[in-house]
Amino acid sequence: MAEKISRRKLIERTSQAVIVGSFGAGGLGVCGLAGVSAAAADRKASPRGVDYYEKLGVESFINAAGTYTFLTASTMPPEVQAAVALAAQKPVNLMELHEATGKYLAEKLKCGGALVTSGAAAALTLGTAACITLGDKEAIERIPTDMAGLKNEVIVQKMHRYEYDHAMRNCGVKVVEVETMEQYKNAFTDKTAMTNYFNAVEAPIGREDWIRVAHEHGVPCFNDAAADVPPISNLWNYTQMGFDLVAFSGGKGMRGPQCAGLLLGRKDLIDAARLNNSPNSDTVGRGLKVAKEEIVGMVAAVDWFLSQDDAAMEKEFRQRAQRIADQVAKVPTAKTQIFVPPIANHVPHLVINYDSGKVRTTGNEVKKKLREGKPRIELNPATGGGPASAGLPSSPDTIVVGVWMLQPGEDVIVGRRLREVLQAAVQS
Repeated sequence: MAEKISRRKLIERTSQAVIVGSFGAGGLGVCGLAGVSAAAADRKASPRGVDYYEKLGVESFINAAGTYTFLTASTMPPEVQAAVALAAQKPVNLMELHEATGKYLAEKLKCGGALVTSGAAAALTLGTAACITLGDKEAIERIPTDMAGLKNEVIVQKMHRYEYDHAMRNCGVKVVEVETMEQYKNAFTDKTAMTNYFNAVEAPIGREDWIRVAHEHGVPCFNDAAADVPPISNLWNYTQMGFDLVAFSGGKGMRGPQCAGLLLGRKDLIDAARLNNSPNSDTVGRGLKVAKEEIVGMVAAVDWFLSQDDAAMEKEFRQRAQRIADQVAKVPTAKTQIFVPPIANHVPHLVINYDSGKVRTTGNEVKKKLREGKPRIELNPATGGGPASAGLPSSPDTIVVGVWMLQPGEDVIVGRRLREVLQAAVQS
C-alpha cells in the first residue's frame, strides 16, 4: 500500500529535493556564491515602490466615510507601516510570534490573554470555537460538522442579531434568541456554550446583568466591540467589567492592518482559541491565517494607539468637521451639526441637512457626484439614507461626513466640493 503523505511531509521532501538540486555536486561553487552575494546585495538596496493601484487601474479616493471594510478601512500611521515593512524582511516561527505577542498585548491591555486574529469576525469565530472545545483536540477536529456531545448553543438578545452571527455559526452552533430577562435566565441548558453581546447596540438587558446571569450558570460571555475605540480605555474596560472574551477590529480606530484584529480575555479561553487557529491544521480557523507582517503591524498599532490622547484626537476631528461646515454654510438653507455616535465609531462626524425644496438634490445624488468627481471622494454610507453605523443619523436629505480618516488638507477639498455640488442644485 502506498504511504499516505501529509501536506507537511510533502513540503519537507520537496524542499530537500530543491536543496540537493541547487547545491549538490558543487552547487556552491563560484557561481553559487556569487548568486548568494548578489541576492544579499539586492536585499540591501532600497527598491523603488510601484503604484499598483495605478498599474491595475484602481482609483484611490479621499476617505470622508470612515473605517469601513469595503472602503479598505483605515490608513496605517507611518510608525505602523515601518514596523510592517521591517517584519516582512525576516522569517520567524509563527507560533513563537503568536505566543510572544499574546504576552505583550495582555500586559499592555490589562487582561489575562490576547490573540492577534485576522479581524474581528475571525475573533468571534475563534472565541466561539474556544468556548465549545475548551482546548480538547478531538473536539477541535470535529467542529463544525460533528457536534455530538458538544455544547452548541449561543444565547443572543434579539436586538443583537446581526450578519456576524455567521462567524459563530461557522463553528456549528445554533443561536438562541431572547428578549427579556426571564427568557434569558430560562434559555440556559447543558448545551449552552457561550453568550454574545453586540456592544454597539443598547438592548433591554444591560452589560452587567448579561454578564452576571451568564456567570451564575457558569457560561462565558463574549463582547463584540469591533468598532468601539476610541476611547482608548475600551481596550480594557470590557474585560475588566467581566466579559470573558472581547473582540476588536484592528483596522478601524487603532489603525492597524485591515486584516488584523484582537481577541482579548481569559487566558484559558485565549489559549483554546489559539489551538483552533492557523497555523494549526484540521481546525475551523485554519483559513483565518494572519501573517507575521499583520501580527507585528497590530502590535505596533496598539503601541501607537496607546500613545495617543482621546481629547487631542477629538479636538482635531472637530476642527476638520468645522472647516468643512464653514464651506457648506455658504449654501442657502444648509444646516450642519457635529455629531458623535454613542459607542461605535465614537468620534465627531459632520451631519448636513438642507431644505430639499430649495436645494434640489438628494444625499445619494451628492454622494454619487463626489464619487465620480476629481478627486474622487467617498462620503459616509449613512448619506442619503443608506445603512448607518449604530447611532448615526440617516435620511434621504442627510449628508454624513466622516472626518477621522482624512489626510492633512483633505478637509478643505471635501468642504469645497460639497459646497460646489450643493450650490449647483440650488433652485433659483
